[in-house]
Amino acid sequence: MSSVSLTSSAATSGAAASEPSPSLAGQTITVYSGQHEQTAQLLVDDFQKRTGAVVKLKSDDEASLAGQVLQEGSASPADVFFAENPPSLTTLQENGLLAKIDSSTLTQVPAAASSPDGVWAGVSARAVAFAAANSVAAADLPKSVMDLAGPSWKGKLGIAPSETDFSPVITAIIKDKGADAAKAWLEGIKANGKVYGDNETLIAAIDKGEVQGGLVDHYYWYRLRDEVGAAKVDSALHYFPAGDPGALVDVSGAAVLQSSAHPAAAQAFVAYLVSAPAQQIIATSHSYEYPLRPGVTSAAHLPAIGTIVSPTELGDGKPALSMLQDVGLL
Repeated sequence: MSSVSLTSSAATSGAAASEPSPSLAGQTITVYSGQHEQTAQLLVDDFQKRTGAVVKLKSDDEASLAGQVLQEGSASPADVFFAENPPSLTTLQENGLLAKIDSSTLTQVPAAASSPDGVWAGVSARAVAFAAANSVAAADLPKSVMDLAGPSWKGKLGIAPSETDFSPVITAIIKDKGADAAKAWLEGIKANGKVYGDNETLIAAIDKGEVQGGLVDHYYWYRLRDEVGAAKVDSALHYFPAGDPGALVDVSGAAVLQSSAHPAAAQAFVAYLVSAPAQQIIATSHSYEYPLRPGVTSAAHLPAIGTIVSPTELGDGKPALSMLQDVGLL
């Protein structure tokens, strides 16, 4: 699966668009957010403080929110859609529900991190990792995500297939290995693994030794470390080599709805999300995501981020979801 450099084609200054205008006082916008609630609320609070605007934040699973927008159509009260992964944004785009993002906003982050068509802006990024209990010997760690379907992980693997960040891994395998190989892989990890309802439960199970390892976005491990204390963590993150379908870095993005009744304020909110103050909030928040704005680095000293998968490669995620249903994991 092809990928593109995170550092390509981004403005390194862009001061003119780094902060929204304070002329938004009294305006109200509605944001549908599938992003982490704590960080989304911090961003909303700061935006309101800086602009005097009012933001009604509706947080839920991004797939549910995207489905709601599809049902609401042009009557949707949403002005902004803030997603954790690109597929839901792609679905809304394919249905003609997204407006173009101001070019001055898009230049604040690497071009590779946003929609190629300019209908949503990348805001933050996360990396897929293999979390393993410390009892797993280095020689026994999977060299590729494909290894997890093999006999050596029988009864040792944990999976959270209903999480929205699991489907992009399947999409990556479909692109690299083909649909048959992806389905065989899913059948293999289903046979090998214990299913968990969410990544928080999965990462805790790995750390407690209930299972030996599992795929998670990197930040779940960092949050666990905060919860139990660094000295008590009994697991570690391992990353697949570049070129492996498991070496997946994808982005969270924000879009303005074509039907927005407050397009200027909605555009200002998306511009704020890629501004220096907002990116600093992301860099220091409990989400442990990677900020995308050049010059802003994570305060958690996360490992250097690699390359992100082009959003066009992830598509709308429907083939992956269909495959999960076919093998009985959804």
